[in-house]
Amino acid sequence: MSEQRTMCKRPTEAMNGGRMNFSTCEFIFRNYHNFNARVVRESLIAYWRHIANGGKMFWAIAGAMSSAQLGITLAPAIRTGLIHGLSVTGANLEESLFRLVAHDSYRDFPDYRYFSKDDDTNILNAHMRRVTDTSIPEDEAFRAVEKIIVPLWKSASQEGRRHFWHEYFYQLVRNLGAELYKGSPDDCWLLAAAEMNLPIVVPGYEDSTFGNIFASYVKTGECYASIVKSGIEYLVAFYDQYRELAKGIGVGFFQIGGGIAGDFPICVVPSIKYDLREEVAPWAYFCQISDSTTSYGSYSGATPNEKITWDKLTKDTPMFVIESDATIVVPLILEALLECRQSPEEANVLFTTFAK
Repeated sequence: MSEQRTMCKRPTEAMNGGRMNFSTCEFIFRNYHNFNARVVRESLIAYWRHIANGGKMFWAIAGAMSSAQLGITLAPAIRTGLIHGLSVTGANLEESLFRLVAHDSYRDFPDYRYFSKDDDTNILNAHMRRVTDTSIPEDEAFRAVEKIIVPLWKSASQEGRRHFWHEYFYQLVRNLGAELYKGSPDDCWLLAAAEMNLPIVVPGYEDSTFGNIFASYVKTGECYASIVKSGIEYLVAFYDQYRELAKGIGVGFFQIGGGIAGDFPICVVPSIKYDLREEVAPWAYFCQISDSTTSYGSYSGATPNEKITWDKLTKDTPMFVIESDATIVVPLILEALLECRQSPEEANVLFTTFAK
């Protein structure tokens, strides 16, 4: 871990009358009783009990969560052992890095709902790329990172080395000088994952800004497409990673949004069972936070029960679907879990008290 980084003191470090402050946990238990709120509470309880009993948790992250600064709670959750593996879109991977190197150059647009086409054209001309109510600065993010990562690609092409997509970003962020930080390293989940050497899969990485940039260098002959291992190779590697994660009481699956970030890794269980024809432990927990509802052919909005028919989950798997905004719900859950992690024995007492 970089010596230059000053670890921020989390709110949960405050003591209250000689005991840890479980303000977020207590807020959830006192207020979240019905509807989506109940599911938040119950998923939190099941998550903590799984971790407290020695289980592990794998996260799938879609959407633009890195641009929404989810790393503020995600990074410490990784560093404290609440998250043990990730499946992320290429966009979330790179945008965590962008927040680290270009945070001060982002611009927010709280009134984006009332923009005209001319307003967005002006944003384009200012070299900004809007993501809902915030925007990524092209020069400070895309072009700055391009100068660093392209030499890694070219070196691999010249030497005939091949790596997974995230490994190039791991290499970059591990060696990035602190003088280039414009955002807090404590809030960069990519840096936290690299420090922990967390297993990651990045399915469909081509659908990202740097996937496009890489394709352009392949087109011009400056890099070889073969230096990036394929999605099939990601799944092959994940066979063994899943078995390792699933040792003991198993590994759970926590999903934000839908799409390939979730669809790709959850298939590892039936693939091992039916394609490799080998024994495999099922996913030990499932929670999805999404605003996608069940409709004709919408896999992102499919209920967990449907996954039973594909042998991804079983009738005994704790299952939760929170139909809400992940940018609101996830920080609450993670902050509560971080409180529990800091004082696990007191957390178990608290959970038992409120569960009565």
